[in-house]
Amino acid sequence: MLDSADQIGQERTTNDGPIIPRATDFAQWYQDIIAAAELVDQAPVRGCYILRPNGYFIWESIQRDLDARFKQHGVQNAYFPLLIPMSFIMKEAEHVEGFAPELAVVTHGGGEALEEPLVVRPTSETVIWSTFRKWIRSHRDLPLLLNQWCNVMRWEKRPRAFLRTAEFLWQEGHTAHATAEEARQYALENHVIYYDFLEECLGIGPIAGEKPPHERFPGAVATFTLEPMMQDGRALQTGTSHDLGDTFGRAFDVTYQGEDGQSHPVFATSWGMSTRTIGGVLMVHGDDRGAVFPPTVAPVQVAIVPVPGRDDASTRAVETAAADLKQTLTKAGLRVTVDSRPGLRPGAKFFHWERHGTPLRLEIGPRDVEAGQVMAARRDTGEKMAVPLSGIATAVQSTLDAIQMNLRLQAHARREARTYTVDTRAEIEETVLKGYAFTRWCESRECAADMQAQSRGTIRCFPFEKHGNEFRPIPNDPGPCGWCGNHATRRVLVGRSY
Repeated sequence: MLDSADQIGQERTTNDGPIIPRATDFAQWYQDIIAAAELVDQAPVRGCYILRPNGYFIWESIQRDLDARFKQHGVQNAYFPLLIPMSFIMKEAEHVEGFAPELAVVTHGGGEALEEPLVVRPTSETVIWSTFRKWIRSHRDLPLLLNQWCNVMRWEKRPRAFLRTAEFLWQEGHTAHATAEEARQYALENHVIYYDFLEECLGIGPIAGEKPPHERFPGAVATFTLEPMMQDGRALQTGTSHDLGDTFGRAFDVTYQGEDGQSHPVFATSWGMSTRTIGGVLMVHGDDRGAVFPPTVAPVQVAIVPVPGRDDASTRAVETAAADLKQTLTKAGLRVTVDSRPGLRPGAKFFHWERHGTPLRLEIGPRDVEAGQVMAARRDTGEKMAVPLSGIATAVQSTLDAIQMNLRLQAHARREARTYTVDTRAEIEETVLKGYAFTRWCESRECAADMQAQSRGTIRCFPFEKHGNEFRPIPNDPGPCGWCGNHATRRVLVGRSY
């Protein structure tokens, strides 16, 4: 029997029909809210999805925010080819071993067999570092800080919309540095960028930390991860930063001439965040009525629903007031629509915008026009309140800000309520069924494998603490490993995951 995580991916993509409650079937609920919000559709190729306008708008919003953050740190955008020679992939042994099962390979082109197979980009370290060999000559060429926005392909055996798809959109950053220390520092600085973005823009409450060696990105000497908790207690890895050491520099013979006139190795980082983040937003913030989007990324921030009067004159007055309201809010920089679709009762329109996750709904009828007000309904709490039309733009923006903050606080509260400090095997087995176990681990790969086989819990990370603009490992806490009883130095986060 498949559990809820395994079932995600067998979606319906039409927006009609009921939404099953989370407590009844979390996997079906996830499928239902994606369909209700009209985010994706099935593509003809298994594992690929069509991003509908609502889904793509959310990605565009993520892209705009992250792109600005990267550029503030001196990163420039570039673009590298989709097709990568197989020989490039083979140059780094750990890299090819890590990605081999997921590669899509082109063997024919123009009706003829190719002399060398071409890999459809699973990630771009190899093609980028083959290029860096030409671009980097001197210490004056460093650091080199690049990012690209692109699609990648990894042949997923069990695709799930947003979470694991054969083709997905992402950004991948690649940097080159003169020293190992500079590369490590940059990877950690970018980790802070990701963390702040997930907190401030998406409000999904991630835990930051470092992956154990057996969970590192192929070829990396360290991988830093962000692990928000979904409402079913599972983790979703949503952004990683990798210290690649000189692995790719050596593989592609990239060196630079230092100020001392000598040749030196070049050190690297890479870091990426993808459309799977949208799945995280859905599973952190959604409820039994549908998706709930933070105002920062919502395709529509404010939906105005006119309530017709009993006669033509009062209805025209409502329509005029709704149009004026839209103009005022649009001028204030908000994304606003007036739902003037004919043949639908106001209740059906309310239902529509709830399912689409729109943060704020404004209802205006003849009595509201006379009173100089609108009725506002918050998507996150369901609270309704009368808001005067005078100063409406300020009031609406204030309400959207309150919604953004409330979603963030709710995510933190749920995660903290379901994170348990535990010290025994039985406690770990019980805890990972409902959330995160914070437990000691002996750092043995065999122990981690047995833990996963018996409990389906995996080592998510060695957690960090945030101090200002930097992360630091939490203090050591020596004692027996929570799973096998052998000596352990520090605690880790254990949980089931997507």
